[in-house]
Amino acid sequence: MFQTPSGGAGQGAAATDSGLMSIGAVLNALRDEFPDITISKIRFLESEGLVEPRRTPAGYRKFSAHDVERLGEVLRMQRDHYLPLKVIREHLDAVERGEAVSLPRVGRQRDGEAAVPEPAESPTVARIGRDELLAAAGIGDRELEEWESYGLLAPLPDGAYEAEAVTVASLVAQLGRFGIEPRHLRVMKAAADREAGLVDQVVAPLKRHRNPQTRAHAEARTKELAGLAVKLHAALVQSALGVRLP
Repeated sequence: MFQTPSGGAGQGAAATDSGLMSIGAVLNALRDEFPDITISKIRFLESEGLVEPRRTPAGYRKFSAHDVERLGEVLRMQRDHYLPLKVIREHLDAVERGEAVSLPRVGRQRDGEAAVPEPAESPTVARIGRDELLAAAGIGDRELEEWESYGLLAPLPDGAYEAEAVTVASLVAQLGRFGIEPRHLRVMKAAADREAGLVDQVVAPLKRHRNPQTRAHAEARTKELAGLAVKLHAALVQSALGVRLP
């Protein structure tokens, strides 16, 4: 367990007199907004150059208020905009240099955000590296390999993953706490694949259309149909279980 090595009585993981915080205090400060944050995730973000805490002579990390604020920005940009860490680091570094830069967009937005036009022929997909995925989901290599063996997750040809893999991995891990094993989830994956196939059949004529404007509508139509399919699936599961979710 990480503690402040300064020896301040009764402080525990609280900030020291100098205003610096232990990694445990940082974890507690971020956990309200980011419940899945872990110490390994913070260490990983440090290793990727997103934050540079000071070190005590004994090797303990000490984070300033600015470090904590920057970590919060990194986590929000990952969560809300699906940006790769390299893009986030470059953006925040530019901001700290005083440059007037706009927030990058990488092909996905959260609900309610305006869509950003992209070439219909080659849409950009937010990606995440294997180490990033492991850290973000708080899992190990063995778990990821098992989930891949059941088809729940699959890397892209270059070994990276789509950003949505973080959500999938987190949900698989949460279901595991209730005793639902990855092998039990194959039926959900099969159902999702069938639903995706149905949407693809509907949208395929738009993607092949000779009119560029019609092709440009394909992604928007895909998102709309996917949203309806997800809502229908949720309603059917609730109806079968006789429950109603908030």
